[in-house]
Amino acid sequence: MWYLPTRQTLKSSEFERSDPEHLIPGFVNPVPSRALPSAAFCKDGGYTTYVKVAERFKDAKGIIINIFEELEPYALNYFSNDQNPPLYPIGPLIELNGLSYSDSDDKVMKWLDDQPQASVVFLCFGSMGSFKAPQVKEIAQGLEQSGFRFLWSLRVQSTQNDASEMLPEGFLETVQGRGMICGWAPQLTVLAYKALGGFISHCCWNSILESFWFGVSIVTWPLYAEQQLNAFKMVKELGLAVETRLNYRKDSDEVVMIDEIEKAVGMVMDGGNEVRKKVKEMSEIARKSVMEGGSSFNSIGKLIEDMIGNN
Repeated sequence: MWYLPTRQTLKSSEFERSDPEHLIPGFVNPVPSRALPSAAFCKDGGYTTYVKVAERFKDAKGIIINIFEELEPYALNYFSNDQNPPLYPIGPLIELNGLSYSDSDDKVMKWLDDQPQASVVFLCFGSMGSFKAPQVKEIAQGLEQSGFRFLWSLRVQSTQNDASEMLPEGFLETVQGRGMICGWAPQLTVLAYKALGGFISHCCWNSILESFWFGVSIVTWPLYAEQQLNAFKMVKELGLAVETRLNYRKDSDEVVMIDEIEKAVGMVMDGGNEVRKKVKEMSEIARKSVMEGGSSFNSIGKLIEDMIGNN
């Protein structure tokens, strides 16, 4: 966002998908246009609003960020100067009281109880994460060919079809015992299970922080909003996720193919994968950051001091 007012002085129009890579402050690597939010390409549908909001950032007395210092030290160091408002990284903010489930979820939880440790890949794409029939079929066949256990929270875009009708013929019979499909799953509760080994996610920031907290590695499958940029950051900047496609968008006709899905599942479920090791390490750091003496704990204290001092 801080980049937009500077860009506006050079080029007053919205981004173009054909634009070259962008050197955006706070990012180590050049950011490709395909990783930018869809609204950044729409002058009247988002870009102008982004610029107006960004121009007001410097008017703030401080900016509270839902990250922890050790996750993005480069970006925090870049923006921590006298020209910008003070930054207060106080995350990860996670509603751990949400570690519960209703009676309707009991079947899912019992199934997870019976699975070996770190053996299940969890597919969950948020409340708006649904797919058309061709993509549902590719996901199903990719999971089948991967050979791994899975829990799939499946939602479809058509209100006229039952989700099971969109699956390949014989799929449910083939994966019986090693796979479960549900319409909705309590994501936070599922991620806390020891059976989880990987998480295919739409990459909203809350989901990313939840995966860090529980030490579950992510496969990035962004759909909308800022999720493409989150996915780019996780894969290319931080090396903390496995990639499918960074530029997938829900409103397109693009389809992620069977072999891509099978490969991504295999990588995230590989116990020796470097990403899994790094995520486990980051999980420990995330938890320590909110404990007394941790970076986020101290940042909250500084925020309170500054708020009192400014009154």
